[in-house]
Amino acid sequence: MSEQAIKAKSPAKSSRRRARELALQGIYQWRLTGDDEAQIEKQMREEKGAGRFDAEFFSNLLRGAMAECADLEAAFTPHLDRAPDELSPVEFSVLLLGAYELIRHPEIPYRVVINEAVELAKTFGGTDGHKFVNGVLDKLAAQVRAVEVAAK
Repeated sequence: MSEQAIKAKSPAKSSRRRARELALQGIYQWRLTGDDEAQIEKQMREEKGAGRFDAEFFSNLLRGAMAECADLEAAFTPHLDRAPDELSPVEFSVLLLGAYELIRHPEIPYRVVINEAVELAKTFGGTDGHKFVNGVLDKLAAQVRAVEVAAK
């Protein structure tokens, strides 16, 4: 089957999912290079093939996760089975993004946040990284969104 035929059969990504993907790629780049956040944001916005994405949501995720990196890391670190610096750059970036959404976007159901993070880990991460991300964010959700989790 040709690549074009595969793309035609795949459902289109939502503008928010694409915004999350771009934010993840920006956070990953920032973690590895230490480049300026404004430059990374500009580069991600101009990315060839970026497609349709929620630009406001993208900026909020990217800038928010970068600005609150230390606090977000402190929030998810107790739920890790190893030190944060032992995580792959993709796992760390997905957890940072997921923690930001859980803590700063209570209007998004916690299950949606976790599912989106798991999908990002499946797409960009290692073989079983999505299971690890799911477990960590599930524990964090129980802590930061206890009422919502208990109501399930």
